[in-house]
Amino acid sequence: MAVTNLEVISVPVSDQDRAKRFYAGQLGFAEQMDASFGDSMRWVMLRPPGSGTSITLVTWFDTMPAGSLKGSVLGCDDLEKTLAELTARGVTFIEDEIQQAPWGRWKTFDDPDGNSWVLQQNNPDFGG
Repeated sequence: MAVTNLEVISVPVSDQDRAKRFYAGQLGFAEQMDASFGDSMRWVMLRPPGSGTSITLVTWFDTMPAGSLKGSVLGCDDLEKTLAELTARGVTFIEDEIQQAPWGRWKTFDDPDGNSWVLQQNNPDFGG
């Protein structure tokens, strides 16, 4: 047997409703599920369009305080176009200029809790 893919990333948040508005409304993620489970817990799962991986907005892990997720990468095909779309929806990017390395180009942003994300367009010529 082998691991075949990444299914779900837990994103630690303080307010699931506020986080859901950000990820769905500003980033354009599609809601997959929003349901109660267990003792007073709520499973909020969203997915970027076209992605096989989802995120779940978690509040119940003591070892994952809100805002502790750093460096997760979201891919896009056209960085400038996506930056313009997300900026128009109120997403604030940290760097003034686009960052660049052999593997691609990117800018970073934080969600309302301070979880840090990288928006990246891969370099198709990079063999990594």
